[in-house]
Amino acid sequence: MKKFRKVLDGLTTSSPGGGTMGSPSCGSAAGTPTTAAPTPKEIDVQETLVSENFQLCKTVRHGFPYQPTALAFDPVQKILAIGSRSGGVRILGRPGVDCFCQHESGAAVLQLQFLINEGALVTACADDTLHLWNLRQRRPAILHSLKFNRERITFCHLPFQSKWLYVGTERGNTHIVNIESFILSGYVIMWNKAIELATKTHPGPVVHLSDSPKDEGKLLVGFESGTIVQWDLRVKKADFRIYYDEAIHSVSWHHEGKQFMCSHSDGSLTLWNLRNTSKPIQVTFPHGKIQKDGRKESCKPILKVDYKTSRNSEPFIIFSGGLSYDKAGRRPTLTIMHGKAITVLEMDYPIVEFMTLCETPYNNEVQDPYAVVVLLEKDLIVVDLTQSNFPVFENPYPMDIHESPVTCTAYFADCPPDIIPVLYSIGAKHKKTGYSQKEWPVSGGMWTLGSHTYPEIIITGHADGSIKFWDASAITLQMLYKLKTSKVFEKPKPNEGRAAELVDDDPFAVQMVSWCPQSRIFCVVGISSHIILYRFSKYDANTQIVSLEVRLQCDPEDVISPSENENNPCFSEPHSGSHSPQPHHQHPVSPGGGTPESFKDSTPCLKVKDRVVRVPPGYQAELVIQLPWIDGEPPQQISSLDINSAYGLLAFGNCNGLAVVDYLQKTILLCMSTLDLYGAADPYQRLTRSPRRNRQSTSGLTELSDNQQSVDMERSKSPTSVHYPTSLHNDPRVLPEPVASLRASHCSPVFYLLDNVKGPGRKLSLPTDLKTELDHVNGHCTSPTSQPCSAGKPRVPMGPEGPRLARRGPGRPPFRKAQSAACMEISLPVSHTEGYASRRAMLQQLHGVTMYSHDEHHTATPYCWSDRESRENSFSRSRSSSVSSIDRDTKEAITTLQFGESFGRKSDTLPTPCLWVGTSLGVIILIPMSIPTDQEERMEEPVTIGPCGAVLMLKGSVLRFGFLDCMGAHIQSPYEVWRDLNAPEDPDRPRKRKLVHYSPSSSQDTCGEGHLAIVCSERQAKVFLMPSQSCLFVHNITESSFVLRADVVSVWNSVCLACFCANGHVMTLSLPSLRPLMDVNYLPLTDMRIARTFCFTNGGQALYLSSPTEIQRITYSQEMYDNLQEMLGELFTPTETPEAQNRGFLKGFFGGNAHTFDREELFGEAAAGKASRSLAQHIPGQGGVEGMKVAASGAVGELARARIALDERGQRLGELEERTALMMTSAESFSKHAHELMLKCKDKKWYQF
Repeated sequence: MKKFRKVLDGLTTSSPGGGTMGSPSCGSAAGTPTTAAPTPKEIDVQETLVSENFQLCKTVRHGFPYQPTALAFDPVQKILAIGSRSGGVRILGRPGVDCFCQHESGAAVLQLQFLINEGALVTACADDTLHLWNLRQRRPAILHSLKFNRERITFCHLPFQSKWLYVGTERGNTHIVNIESFILSGYVIMWNKAIELATKTHPGPVVHLSDSPKDEGKLLVGFESGTIVQWDLRVKKADFRIYYDEAIHSVSWHHEGKQFMCSHSDGSLTLWNLRNTSKPIQVTFPHGKIQKDGRKESCKPILKVDYKTSRNSEPFIIFSGGLSYDKAGRRPTLTIMHGKAITVLEMDYPIVEFMTLCETPYNNEVQDPYAVVVLLEKDLIVVDLTQSNFPVFENPYPMDIHESPVTCTAYFADCPPDIIPVLYSIGAKHKKTGYSQKEWPVSGGMWTLGSHTYPEIIITGHADGSIKFWDASAITLQMLYKLKTSKVFEKPKPNEGRAAELVDDDPFAVQMVSWCPQSRIFCVVGISSHIILYRFSKYDANTQIVSLEVRLQCDPEDVISPSENENNPCFSEPHSGSHSPQPHHQHPVSPGGGTPESFKDSTPCLKVKDRVVRVPPGYQAELVIQLPWIDGEPPQQISSLDINSAYGLLAFGNCNGLAVVDYLQKTILLCMSTLDLYGAADPYQRLTRSPRRNRQSTSGLTELSDNQQSVDMERSKSPTSVHYPTSLHNDPRVLPEPVASLRASHCSPVFYLLDNVKGPGRKLSLPTDLKTELDHVNGHCTSPTSQPCSAGKPRVPMGPEGPRLARRGPGRPPFRKAQSAACMEISLPVSHTEGYASRRAMLQQLHGVTMYSHDEHHTATPYCWSDRESRENSFSRSRSSSVSSIDRDTKEAITTLQFGESFGRKSDTLPTPCLWVGTSLGVIILIPMSIPTDQEERMEEPVTIGPCGAVLMLKGSVLRFGFLDCMGAHIQSPYEVWRDLNAPEDPDRPRKRKLVHYSPSSSQDTCGEGHLAIVCSERQAKVFLMPSQSCLFVHNITESSFVLRADVVSVWNSVCLACFCANGHVMTLSLPSLRPLMDVNYLPLTDMRIARTFCFTNGGQALYLSSPTEIQRITYSQEMYDNLQEMLGELFTPTETPEAQNRGFLKGFFGGNAHTFDREELFGEAAAGKASRSLAQHIPGQGGVEGMKVAASGAVGELARARIALDERGQRLGELEERTALMMTSAESFSKHAHELMLKCKDKKWYQF
C-alpha cells in the first residue's frame, strides 16, 4: 500500500509539448509529478494495487475454429477434437467444456487420433511432427513429439487399445511408433516390398491404413495410385494386392472383415470381397447418370466413404462429394445411402471432414451408427441418423459468431443481474425449430459453475447490420439476443437514387456500438454514416421512427486551389462568417441552410422507413441520425460516439466536427467544426481564413427551437479542415506530390496520416492476401475503412460546373463494401511498428483514415502565411521528408467523447453536466451544458450548451477519458434507471424518470470540491485535477510504439489504466499516480483484426478477435489467473471401457485368431531392432509416460495425485474389509450348517441315508 500526497492548487500545467514527462522508455517509470507550490489542501489517495495483482494469460477461445483441417472423436469419452491450419486444436465436450491448444510451430494439423478412453490425443502436423497431448489436465500439454526428418507424413492409424501407431508417408512407406515412449520401431513396411517386384511405377503416397476387423495382424495399406495391399504383419509379406485404375481417396471396412469399400476420384464406389480380389464385386456411381449415348456422366471425386452396419436395419453408406460436373452451382453435399433410399444433404460450405459416430469402439462388432459429425469450412453440423428425415442437432456451442463477418466488438463485465434473463427471454422467442429432439451427442467432460462468476455480456456488430448479444458469464458464451438494424431502413431498390449504387455492398455494416446496461439505451453507428438509437421494451408496439439529418461536413467547394491564389497568399476578398458544418432536420428543412443549390444533393445513404411499423419486444428503434451526401460527396464516417441516458443527449464526431443531439426532444443542439469549438482558446493560434467568394456563409452553433431557426456566430474555419477534391490526387500538374485522400475511422477513435509515400501517383502497396479487404476495381479502393478514391482524372477547369465534375469522376464508386475486422489479414512484422513514419503507415491501414496525429510537434507555432503555405494549408513545420506534401490534407478529428459531471471552467465551484471532447491533435475540450432537472421542463425547455470551457493538451491522439474522486474511487457516468415506455399505464405508479448521479463532490467531505480526470492518448497519460486543471501526474506510455486501446477499469476493488500497444505490449498503470504495474509483451500486432477488436473491461479481462471466426478472451488479473483452473472444464472423466461382445465358440473358432496377436513381440526392440536415428528425432515434452495418467503437473498435481492415491487405497481397503467380513459371515454360516448337519446325521446308520 502506498500513499501519495499531492498539492491541489498552484500546480503548473505541463506545456503543450508534454512539459514534464515520465521516463521515455516504454512503461518503465512511474508518472512524474509536476512541480507545485505548497498549499493547505492536499490529496490523499491510498493505492492498493501492486504488481503482484497482475498476471496475463489466455482464458478461453469462443467461436468456430478458423480454417479447420482435421476431425477426431473419442466414442467412450465422447469428446470431439478439431485441428486447424494455424496449428490450433479445439477440444469440445458438453456445453462449458471447451479447450484450445496451440502447437508452437504453427504448422497445420493434418490428422488427429484419440487414444480412446486414455485421456490422450495424437496430432500429426504439416511439419512432419507427431505430438502426444495429455488431456488429463484442464490445460492440455504435450508429453512427446517425434519429428520426421526424411519423410513426409500423409496418414496415421491407431488401433483401439493399442500402443503402436501406424504412420504412412509420402514415399509409400509405413512406420510404426510406440505411443508410450514415442520412439520409432525398427519394423518398417517398405513400399517396394508391399507391391510386386514386377510393378515399375511408384504406388504413390499412403492414403489409408487400417487393421482388419477379422485379424489384427493384417494391415490394409491404400496407396494414392489405386493400389491396395493387405500386409501380414507376422510373416512380413502381402496377402493380396489390388491394382485399380482410379485413384483411391478412402477405404472403409465391413465389421465382419470380409469386405471393404473404396471411394475413388471418378466419383465411384467399389466394393471388394477378400475371397476374390481380382475385381470388385460392385462398382456404383451414386450420382452419375447414364447419358443418351450410353456413357456415364463424369462426376467429382468422392473424398471419403464410411461403410457402417446396423443391427436392426440396412447398412449405412455415407460419403461426401461425387456430384456430376455438369450441375454447376450446386452446393457441397453429404450423401446417406440407407438400403434403397438415398438422401442428399446440401451444405452451406465445403466439407472438410466428416465422422460417423457409432455405439461401439470395436471395429469387429456391429457399428450401429447414430450420428454423423460434419466439419465444414465455416460450420460444424451433427446429423441424427436415428430418424428417417435425418434432422440436425441444435449446436450448443457459439459456432455462428461469424454468420456475418464481425466488424466491431464490445465487452461489458459486471452487468446488472437482470439484463441477461431479460435478453434471453426475448431472444428465445426467435429461435429456429426443426432440430432433433435428442441430446447433443458430444457430451463428454465435466464442467461446473465456478464461484468467481458475475454477469458478463459481449456484443458483436456484423457486416449485414446485425447485432448479437452474448452471455459471457463464467467463461462460456451463449447467444442471448439478435438485433437487425437493417429493418429500420427501406430495402435498396435497383435504379433508385443512392440505393442503386449500394445494392452490392454492405450499407448496414456496424461500425461501433454504445450501450448503457442500466438504462438499456443502445446506440449503433453504421458505415453509411448513420446512428440508430434503440430503447428496450418487453412489449411490442406500433411506432414511427424519427429521422434527423446532420450536415456534419465541410463544404466540398471550399477548396484551396493553387491555380486560383498563386499570387494572393492572404486571399483578396475575405468574408466573415462561420464555416461550421450545417445541421439539417429532415422535417422540415432548416431555413438557415444556405443556397437552395446546396441542398439539391443533400440525401442520406439510406432511406428510413417513414411509416408506422410494428416492432416486436426487445430493442426498438426510436431515432435515426444520418449524415447526408453533399454535392455528390459521401459523408465522412463517424469516428466517436457517446450517449448519456441521464442527460438525454447523444454526441458524435468525425474528422469534420462535432454534433450533439437531444434524443428526448429529437433536436440538434450543436453542430460545428472542430476549430469552431475552440473559439478564442485555440492552442495552435491558427489564423482565420475566408471562404471562397462564391459561397455564402452557413450557420455554426445552433439551437433548434420550434421554428428551427439558427443563431449565426462569428467563427473561423480551421486551415486544417480543408477538403481537397480527390480527383486532384494523381495530377502532377496540380500537386507535385501525392495527397492522401480523406478517410474516416472504421471503428476506432485514432486517426493517422500516411506520410511515407513519395513521388507523384505513388500508391500504397499492400500484401496480396488482402483480396478480401481491398478491391481495386477500376482503380478505386473499396476498403471498408476508406472513402473512395478517384481514378485520377485530369482536373476540370473551375467553371460553374467545374467543382462538381472535378470532385467526382465518372464511374467513381460512392460506397465501399464493409469488410469485417475479422477479414483483415495484413501481415506486419513487429519491426514495422517502430518509427514515426511507419507507424502512420500501419495505422493508415488500421483505421483507413488520413488524419494528422499531433504527437511530438506540440509547440504552439503561429502560421507564416507564405505563398507556399497558403496553398498547402499546413502547419508551419519542417519541410523534410514527405510530411510537407501530406500535411496539406489534414483535419483535426474528434476521436473520443465522454459525458459526465465535471467543472467546465476553473472558476466553477459546483460540478455541472459537461462533454469532454478529445481530438486527433491531442487536445481536450470541455463543453459545459445546462440541462433542466424537472421531467416536464426537460421535455419542453431546450438544453443550453455554453461556450468552450477548458482546453487541455497531451501528446498523441486522445483515446480515453476516466474520472476519479479525490479519494481515488471511480466515478461512473450518471444514468437513467430503465423504464418501459410501452408498458400499460398504472395510475398509482406513474412512470417518472429516475436518475442516478455519481457526483464528484459526494465523497469530498475532507478533500473539498473537485475530482481527477484521467486522459490517455496514443503516447501519453495524464491526470488532471479539476477544476484547477492542474496536471498532477504525467507518464509517457511509449516512445517506440503507440497505444491502440486504453480504458480505466476496475480490478481488485480498485482502478487502473489498462493499455494495449501496437507492439503487442499489454500494460497497466496505477491511478492516479500512473505507476507502471504490468508490462507484458503479449501479442505482436500481426494483423489489423486484433487492433480493431481489442477491448478491455472490468474484472481484469479483455478480448479480441483472434481469427475471423474466433473470439479470444484473456485476463490480466492474478485473482482470475489463480481461479482459472476451477473455472475450466475437465476434458477427461474416468469411464469404464465397454466390454467386447462375446464372439461365441464357433465364431471364435472359425473367425480367425484375432485376439492372439502380440504387437509388442513383433514391433518391440528385441524383435524389430532400433530404427535409424536420422529418420526421426524424439523431442521430450513436459511429462513422461506416467504423467499421461495423472491429473496435473507441479505441486498441485502432486497433491492431487497423492489424494487420489489415498482415496483409491482407502477405497480398496474398504472393499477388502467388506469382502473379508462377507467371507467371515459366509464361513460362520457354513460352519453352523455343517454342525447342524453333523448333529442330525451322527446317530443314523448307514442304511438310513
